[in-house]
Amino acid sequence: MKVVGFAGYSGSGKTTLLEQVIAGLRARGQRVSVVKHAHHGFDIDHEGKDSWRHRKAGASEVLIASDQRLALMREYDQPREPRVPELLAALDPAVDWVLVEGFKHADLPKIELLRGQWHDSRERPPLYPHDPCIVAVATDGTPLPAPTPLPVLDVRDPAAIVGWLLAQDERFDYSFPSLETER
Repeated sequence: MKVVGFAGYSGSGKTTLLEQVIAGLRARGQRVSVVKHAHHGFDIDHEGKDSWRHRKAGASEVLIASDQRLALMREYDQPREPRVPELLAALDPAVDWVLVEGFKHADLPKIELLRGQWHDSRERPPLYPHDPCIVAVATDGTPLPAPTPLPVLDVRDPAAIVGWLLAQDERFDYSFPSLETER
């Protein structure tokens, strides 16, 4: 399993880029999964549905499965930020690539998205100058706020980003941390 994160502030185009990178990897025969960070209180369930009723009755987990898909909903007793290794462990290990959207402070190789129309380095400082996990910066051609030796990718050319990922694939091999180091 190869894992790469896509980090950037809200509105930077992470989801749009990931859609294109997923399609590009799939076109190259790769199996792709996604782990996405969501904001508080999101819901994929709908009032009145059986699974919603089970959760509201107090079930801590509800797994829904059919011949076409599976969904697991887990309620936390206390709010807590999910850890990426836990989320990766829940995925099918036979997948080729896992793209992680959000989780900008996770300890995994990440591509940072910077776009000129929204980026103000005073209010939203770039991550790459201080985060050793940033392995590349994807930009729309806007000058970077600080020089970098990192590869600078064109966010408008997702095929080139897919090519770069595949050419660098060994760097994204993921090793699950031992349970001892996670506690």
